[in-house]
Amino acid sequence: MGKTRPLTVRTERRILQLRTHLGRSTAVRYLDTLSAALKPLGYRPIRLYRPEEFPMPVILPALWEPSLWVYVSGPHSHVGAVLNARVVQHHMWAYHEAQRGRFGYLSPCGDVKAAAERIDSVLKRRMYPGNAW
Repeated sequence: MGKTRPLTVRTERRILQLRTHLGRSTAVRYLDTLSAALKPLGYRPIRLYRPEEFPMPVILPALWEPSLWVYVSGPHSHVGAVLNARVVQHHMWAYHEAQRGRFGYLSPCGDVKAAAERIDSVLKRRMYPGNAW
């Protein structure tokens, strides 16, 4: 049989998921500020949690979290990422890639400039995989 995680680790993960789900307004606020920080860098953010930008609800497997789809407008419009704001330990929030879940940690939500730079470097690596960014 495979190994199982200790009960405390599983319980902590469930509590963080619940706090993220209950803190939807906080996640939306963090994603809005990130959206504003990414526009000057040349990225097109689409707020999937805003009905005026995306009229149909998007259901992601991670507890229906608000998501921000960021992609490159231009010749590389196929390169992008879906981002979430989630609760992490010690009552803090952090940006994550939605596809990778908690393993897709990018940056803490408190420093939007650093988060935008980190996302910029991730997307540049995807656009130009041979270059060292």
